[in-house]
Amino acid sequence: MRSTRAPFARSRGRRAVLAATGLAATLALTATACGPSEDKASDKPDATTSQGADGSDSGSDSKLPGGLADKLKEKGIDLDDWKGGAWKNWDKDDWLREAKDFANPVIEGLWKPERMQKAKDPNKTIAAKDANADQGATDPEPTPVQAKREKTPYHENAAPVGKIFFDSPEGSMVCSGTVVKDPRNPGKSNLVWTAGHCVHAGQNGGWYRNIAFVPSYNDLGKSEADLRNAAPQEIAPYGQYWADWVSTSNEWINEGGPTGGAGATYDYAVMHVQPEQGGKSLEETVGNALDVDFSTPAAQSVSSMGAWGYPAAPPYNGLIMHKCVDKPGRLSMAPSLPTMYRIGCTMTGGSSGGGWFRVAGNKTKLVSNTSIGPADNTWLAGPQLGRGAEQVYDMMSKKYGSK
Repeated sequence: MRSTRAPFARSRGRRAVLAATGLAATLALTATACGPSEDKASDKPDATTSQGADGSDSGSDSKLPGGLADKLKEKGIDLDDWKGGAWKNWDKDDWLREAKDFANPVIEGLWKPERMQKAKDPNKTIAAKDANADQGATDPEPTPVQAKREKTPYHENAAPVGKIFFDSPEGSMVCSGTVVKDPRNPGKSNLVWTAGHCVHAGQNGGWYRNIAFVPSYNDLGKSEADLRNAAPQEIAPYGQYWADWVSTSNEWINEGGPTGGAGATYDYAVMHVQPEQGGKSLEETVGNALDVDFSTPAAQSVSSMGAWGYPAAPPYNGLIMHKCVDKPGRLSMAPSLPTMYRIGCTMTGGSSGGGWFRVAGNKTKLVSNTSIGPADNTWLAGPQLGRGAEQVYDMMSKKYGSK
């Protein structure tokens, strides 16, 4: 996708302009806002104070946002102990599970570049796969579509897309995510869309820990060898954004599992994030965010959908952003469950949670996210985003958007 960058005045604030070109084969996710190499101010703290790892503001002794310190204490978590390594304790009795229990205090400097790269291990990559129960309205299996590398730099060609890092009992893991608009905070969104299984383990587990979003990760698409000597802004051009609140569906929490399970059709989540350093919103910093389409269009009525993400299991290594574009079909997991969208795509684990986009009314909108796929990685399926997904999104905007 070619950039349609427009002239801009350096003294003016960033504004996102989303171009949508092509209906059958190409979806453009292009931002016209100045990139990280052109406006270094976005990488530095503003006059607004920033939350540190200990929850204090720069130059002050204020508490963690929203009384997080008290909340952690209520759960028997001492912040100093957590920072000292208690976040590695995955005793079932200590694994916070319920929706109200989410806690994700910032541990500044935890996600160093080398730790991010180690999280690409395919044996430690979330990849929900469960396609054996399809019943009801299922279309023929799609022809595999070979995933294509996104053009670099990513901040010019797929600005809203990024990589999600988190810790689980099995180790450090990766997913993908998308910056989406916040209806109550226009131009200043801190919301990221991803899959439920990228934030919560489902019926037999709880919330994952140390969840952070890195927009335009590995911006220039460098190889593993070249990244060893890469500058920090090439690896994380806009810095890291930690989830300070996350919401997923009750269906995923109660029915989701390692292979998707009955929760797969409700496998979506919204994260509200805060910068590890700095004070600008995610949308202002990145220069782009997408609308979310909750109209659940019939698969037959959509000429093409595109999935973006960072596949990490072989033959991919999690360092390069890829995309697939195909006409969607239907996948039914059970007659009583909503039908999922399905497209041909060879992306593997690590692309989970990545946004699916379609052009509607000359605008590119997020319409689903990667949830499940078969063991041979020939297609991907994602949930329809209907009323339940809209309620999760609206709640996140209403309760946490302005924080």
